[in-house]
Amino acid sequence: MTGSVRVDGNALFLGEGVQIRFIRTLRLPESGTHTLPPGLGEFPLRRVEDYPDTVPPEWLAKGGVMLPVYLREAMWLSFGRSSEPAALQVGVGKVCAVSGKPWTGRLARGPRNGPQNYVVLPRQPWLDGINSGDGTVRQFVAVPLGLGATVEGQVTGEETTGGVQLQAFPLAPAPLARWRAEQAAAREARARAVPSGPLYGSAPGGAPGYGAAPGFAAPVPPPAARPAGGAGPAPVRAPAPAMGLGVGGSMHQEVYRDERPLSDWAEEPAGRVFVHLVPPPEWSRITGEPAPPSPVDRAAYTRAGLPWFDYYDETGTDLAPTDTLASVKPVGDWLGDDHTPWTPPAPGQVKPLGNAPRPGKPVQDGDW
Repeated sequence: MTGSVRVDGNALFLGEGVQIRFIRTLRLPESGTHTLPPGLGEFPLRRVEDYPDTVPPEWLAKGGVMLPVYLREAMWLSFGRSSEPAALQVGVGKVCAVSGKPWTGRLARGPRNGPQNYVVLPRQPWLDGINSGDGTVRQFVAVPLGLGATVEGQVTGEETTGGVQLQAFPLAPAPLARWRAEQAAAREARARAVPSGPLYGSAPGGAPGYGAAPGFAAPVPPPAARPAGGAGPAPVRAPAPAMGLGVGGSMHQEVYRDERPLSDWAEEPAGRVFVHLVPPPEWSRITGEPAPPSPVDRAAYTRAGLPWFDYYDETGTDLAPTDTLASVKPVGDWLGDDHTPWTPPAPGQVKPLGNAPRPGKPVQDGDW
């Protein structure tokens, strides 16, 4: 494997500066366009290599990590704790979630390559689904291979890969040195401008917000207790049902255009990893651990008054939609209608994030 990949708890690290967490969330209706659904806790991550006697041999060959996911469960990827700029490729069954092009080991953009085939970190704080353009994405939703419902199946006509593929490219040495110098100068300027002391110190805990972005605290239910795993006789290794990602409802979320020249990025990735999606029964068989509880009912969540989010950033430029991804149909077209009642959030439940306009009345300036 190129570069370095680490797992620390439920966080996945690619190289030195990229941190990714997989967040459980509410599945949106497949009609209409919605605000950002809340985070409901992290998916547990386990290394495939730690279960050589129970995972399928082809998983061992691919390596990587695995997480348990229910049929039609939705997820989003949080990048908010990434510390340095990176170009992150996100594949769903080896189809780029940004451009709709086949997976490649190189960054690409331009007239012949279509839209960029990566997201820019930490500029992009999260990704909830495939790029559908016009400031929207279509939500990631887990489905089994073999039905044709995955993005992979609809784009390529085959379902042979499944899972999620991630590959991160850092800045090249010279642009990285310039970025670090700019950050050091900005920190020094802030230190000179802001007096120290309790009156000006940073507030503990940060502001509430969307999922696991930096300084935010997501509404996360108490986690289910889990044993260390591996107790009792080792399960017999057997083929595990393969899972991939289809799409669900549409939500307001930009996929930001890269403002750097392509030459600013390193030619070799800092790390890449294959993420296997495991049905809960297989997760328990492979790891000896119980799977997380099933997703929270949408109506119950809304009745509890927990927040939804609307992220706005006037400084970013959204990528245009791609013909390939625009034609991907939601999983409901393949699996049937979702009969779970939809309860929309009340007006006060939607919280603005980013540099959204603040409430209040404008104050006019005059001659001094």
